[in-house]
Amino acid sequence: MRIAFDTSALAKRYIEERGTARVAELCAGAEEVVVSVLCAAEMISGMNRLRREGFLSSRKYAALKKELAADLAQAAIAQITPEAVAGAVDILEQTSLRTLDALHVAAAIDKQCDLFVSADAAQCEAAEKLGLTTERIG
Repeated sequence: MRIAFDTSALAKRYIEERGTARVAELCAGAEEVVVSVLCAAEMISGMNRLRREGFLSSRKYAALKKELAADLAQAAIAQITPEAVAGAVDILEQTSLRTLDALHVAAAIDKQCDLFVSADAAQCEAAEKLGLTTERIG
C-alpha cells in the first residue's frame, strides 16, 4: 500500500502524542511512504519550535533530525513540479484548504496513493472530496 503522510501526521512518528502508535503501524505496513518535499522543512520548523519552547532538548532535537533524515531517505518524495502546482491550484479552487495543505493533497493524488493520512480534519475532508481514501490521526 502506498501511503501519503502530511506533516501533521508524520510529526507523530517523532513526537509522542495521540496517534503516534497508529502512525508507526501505518509506516511499518506501507509498501511505500510518500511525503511532499515540503515535509522536511515543515518538520524541522516544528521541531525547532519545540526546542525553543523547551519541550525538546538540543540532544533530542539532533537525534530526531537524524532519524527524520534517515526516514526521508527511504520515502518517496513528491516534488513541487509545474503539474503539482497546477493540481494544487485546482484543489484551492474546489476546497477551502490553504496553500501548503493543498500541495500535500496534490502530492498524494499525483503519486496515486492508496491512503492519505493527516491530523487535519479539513484536509482529510477535502482529500476525500477529491477522491482520496483518508485516515485522520489524532
